[in-house]
Amino acid sequence: MPTRKKDVVHSDEWRLQEAKNRLSQVVEEARRGKPQTITLRGTPAAVVLSFEQYQKLTRPSSPLSEFFKASPLRAVELDLERSRDNGPG
Repeated sequence: MPTRKKDVVHSDEWRLQEAKNRLSQVVEEARRGKPQTITLRGTPAAVVLSFEQYQKLTRPSSPLSEFFKASPLRAVELDLERSRDNGPG
């Protein structure tokens, strides 16, 4: 965690320049399960997460097949026949 109070707003929030200077520390804190917020001119601009946390956030909550089964369009008939027209010859 950051040690100098003037460098951070909260223990998990870093000013951009300080995050650059202490990137190893920022990443290590994120790896420990504590997302790290990076601010730009006092406004939150980015978050550093562990790879495991990122995977949990981006992993689909159900298989793609379940998504299609639950679709309101599942009963729509589609014409899936391909045209034999090869275009201008």
